[in-house]
Amino acid sequence: RGQNKRKAVVMSGTNRTILRVDASMRRQKSVSRMLADEMVSLLGARQPGIHLINRDLAAGVGIVNAAWIEAERTFEENRTPDQRALLTQSDALVSELQAADDLVIATPIYNFSVPAALKAWIDLICRDNITFVYENDRPRGLLANKRATVIITSGGTMADTDVDYASNYIRHIMEFIGIMDVSVIDVTGLAKNRRKVIADARREIAIVSERSANSQRNLSVAE
Repeated sequence: RGQNKRKAVVMSGTNRTILRVDASMRRQKSVSRMLADEMVSLLGARQPGIHLINRDLAAGVGIVNAAWIEAERTFEENRTPDQRALLTQSDALVSELQAADDLVIATPIYNFSVPAALKAWIDLICRDNITFVYENDRPRGLLANKRATVIITSGGTMADTDVDYASNYIRHIMEFIGIMDVSVIDVTGLAKNRRKVIADARREIAIVSERSANSQRNLSVAE
């Protein structure tokens, strides 16, 4: 009941885009989806001037194969129509990321790591000279000035332990493409104390969304 009393803390009237990526294969009874609903609401998804993009990976996402790699490595002006078609979904996913000011990734841990669909999404958005570039043998992300919130859920696999191969991986990918402001909402251990884990996550979501609002207010004043 408590979450229904919370109000969006992002200033209304600001033109911002939120990209929400859901990686749970369950559309019903999914804790990550439930908390993502609350997160985007607190970020102002229903406020004027806020555009919400929903990317539900349960609806399907392509995987990288040999033909895709060849198309991606071919200079754009030299690509065949078939190669351009192969990159259509990747181009769309990248465009969503480029447009976003706030990124919300909601994912469970499957077998100690990220779901296959989220890994496929990552493979499709990591594009050389588009979302990252190598300079002097070091990568530099090209998606600056964005914030990411990662809501990560699990029944038994605990975040930031030796068997968690998801949390730090997602954070690394975000930084690799240039998103340095990354907040991870720990919703692991649901099998042990579901009520407390969700309550703690809701408190953290409120803190992160308030911090986002404060950053936007400061930016508005600076402008």
